[in-house]
Amino acid sequence: MDVMKRSDQREANQLRTVKITPHILDYAEGSVMVEFGKTRVLCSASYEAKTPPWLSNTGAGWVTAEYGMLPRSTHTRMKREKTQSGGRTQEISRLIGRALRSCVDLRAMGEKQILIDCDVINADGGTRTAAVTGGFVALALALKKLNTLSEIKSIPLKHYVSAVSVGLQEQNGQKSPLLDLNYEEDSEIGTDMNFVMTDKNEFIEIQGTAEEGTFSRLQLMDMMTMAEIGCSQLFLEQEKWIGSFFPLKR
Repeated sequence: MDVMKRSDQREANQLRTVKITPHILDYAEGSVMVEFGKTRVLCSASYEAKTPPWLSNTGAGWVTAEYGMLPRSTHTRMKREKTQSGGRTQEISRLIGRALRSCVDLRAMGEKQILIDCDVINADGGTRTAAVTGGFVALALALKKLNTLSEIKSIPLKHYVSAVSVGLQEQNGQKSPLLDLNYEEDSEIGTDMNFVMTDKNEFIEIQGTAEEGTFSRLQLMDMMTMAEIGCSQLFLEQEKWIGSFFPLKR
């Protein structure tokens, strides 16, 4: 894979500065502020001692998510979003929910529910990937607290989950992958993909499209390899806060 410099002087395979600050809220069972460069997302995990009605008497729990962007999280004011209004907000909410459910043994939770709220404070690209990455830590912290309080018998985590964006940048007639796109790159690049992965190097979800032109199988493989590089670094950042009770398997 070719390595090129970017407008913010990162290497092609370099994440933005990642920072996870835990326990950012006083009342949520789990919470973090996650930062991917200038993108900042507040993630909280809230506990309910019941499941949705359609899961009653199944013995299984549930994890769901809601995502939203504050009106001035973007360059110009946007209208306040409503999660149930459909479109992009609902699509990202469902992505986060699917990603985080994959890492939990729902039957071991019992008939309980955890709701993950991801609120974008500042958007500079990669808000959904930051939300998944921070949402996982908030979820893990909530499960640890519930276990400490004897609300659940164990911490029912199966694996780590993180997410990162990868794009294809054309330069001198060649297309090369770029890791963790900021807004400037995301708005100009032809191919943009989001990868949700586990620490076992398995994929939970891949989202992407080539808005201009196409990409080859080899280029897709390069993007997948780049995503593995990025997610492996994100797992280490997550482990700093949850490794004491759920360490990475090496």
